[in-house]
Amino acid sequence: MATETVKALTADEITELCLRHTLYDWSAQSALHPMPVTSAKGVYFHTADGRRFIDFNSQLMCVNAGHGDRRIIDSIKLQADQLPYISPFMAHEPRARLGRKLAKLLPGDIDKVFFTLGGTDANENAIKMARAVTGRPKILARYRSYHGSTGTAVQATGDPRRWANEYAGAVVHVTDPYHGVQRGTDPADVALAHLEEVIRLEGPETIAAFILEPITGTNGILIPPDGYLEGVREICDSFGILLICDEVMTGFGRTGRWFAVDHWGVVPDLITLAKGLTSSYAPLGAVGMRPNVASYFDQHVFYGGLTYNSHPLGCAAALGAIQAYEEDDMVGNSKRMGAVLATHHRRLQERHPCVGVARSIGLFGALELVRDRKTLEPLAPFNGTSPEMKSIAQALVDAGMHTFVRWNVIMTNPPLCITEAELDEGFEILDSVLEIGDRAAS
Repeated sequence: MATETVKALTADEITELCLRHTLYDWSAQSALHPMPVTSAKGVYFHTADGRRFIDFNSQLMCVNAGHGDRRIIDSIKLQADQLPYISPFMAHEPRARLGRKLAKLLPGDIDKVFFTLGGTDANENAIKMARAVTGRPKILARYRSYHGSTGTAVQATGDPRRWANEYAGAVVHVTDPYHGVQRGTDPADVALAHLEEVIRLEGPETIAAFILEPITGTNGILIPPDGYLEGVREICDSFGILLICDEVMTGFGRTGRWFAVDHWGVVPDLITLAKGLTSSYAPLGAVGMRPNVASYFDQHVFYGGLTYNSHPLGCAAALGAIQAYEEDDMVGNSKRMGAVLATHHRRLQERHPCVGVARSIGLFGALELVRDRKTLEPLAPFNGTSPEMKSIAQALVDAGMHTFVRWNVIMTNPPLCITEAELDEGFEILDSVLEIGDRAAS
């Protein structure tokens, strides 16, 4: 029987069919016109209509190894030939090898992991574990955070995406040290005093865990003041509260270290992973836990499960991704190119009145745009946009750049394989487009 030749869809057909038959995230569907992407390599991707884009956000801060890395692809293909799926109640080689590898890479004495499908369910399960181990109901989280879109994870999220999903209790929010571009960042001691006050007012004996991103991601690359994370660890210890660090976005080299907590020498009780774990070539998340957490489940049932827990293809993708990071020293490259990125940030701030604040650590960066350098009035309000920000976002697309533009913030989070020349190319585009913001700035 002859194999039927399938005619490739045109760019318009791909977009039209996707919109007609599939639902897109976080969007009113009538306003969408998604790019029809067909291929990607390194720091670039290509659309069905022949355009090339430099990926300055690693998609959703997740394609850490860059696009099209053969080591990850071949690892997935080999595993698909051997064993594409087996029940999570079974054991298989990629699960064994990845568990051992993560035990070596993860901070401190974290040496056991529970595999999930992604970051949201990693956070869900970390919270579930913390409640089980402590016997306490409440979870502390921070405003300006993002922890996922399901159940308790979206309750813990501290940005406006939570508002339409508030249907569960027992989550208490505290402020991030950062309070917006105009007010800035509290010193560590002030932020820690606020945290301890909330804990005492809520009742320490009712709080199971404090979940936080060591460096807040989608809400602006918010880097804590030195001493803050260390102080959080001490406060949690003093009250018997477990510390959950959400490293879904910051893990696997994004900040110039394997994990963001490594910058401050802090070891959380639980750490959640995804995105860079596989460079997003296949879905996989994980919850890493210290012995004080893991040992509880030696004699107590863990009441959680996922059909795709420890999926062989996901584990194989993670092994390929870690191989790529190590062989090419991508974590080191993130640190080296992060210094170059920071220099570009400073130059843009010097050249463009609309750049009020530039923040970065490794290849994790953001520019906050303002209308006035003196008052630091943002170029778009919290949870809103403006004609100028809409024009900037469109101009970036027109110039061949993909990145994340949210409220008054432009993200600069390229793949960890990026070269200095490719960084120069991206920042040339940003340099030209920021003139739109300058016209609005005084």
